[in-house]
Amino acid sequence: MPAKIYRAAQTRLLEIWNYTERIWGEKQADAYIRELVDAANLAGDERHRWRPLRERTLPGVFFVRHRHHYIFFRELSGGTLGVISILHENMDIPARLREDARSG
Repeated sequence: MPAKIYRAAQTRLLEIWNYTERIWGEKQADAYIRELVDAANLAGDERHRWRPLRERTLPGVFFVRHRHHYIFFRELSGGTLGVISILHENMDIPARLREDARSG
């Protein structure tokens, strides 16, 4: 089932694409973004991969990992996933995630 990718997560995808394109080229950037979106879509069918976020200020948030990125989401009605952020493992994840959760 396709995930709903919120604005903040779309912005993160664009940042990831820009970085990847600058370092490895357009073809690799396109491929990696497809992988991340596919991983978000597949997460809805792979509940065993979900890990609960232990941040008390963001209840009901789960994540899955794809390569060096974490995909953060909430389960919406009907089982659809609402992706709130996609962050690299070396980022200040708690701060960036709170920022993205507020902006939607």
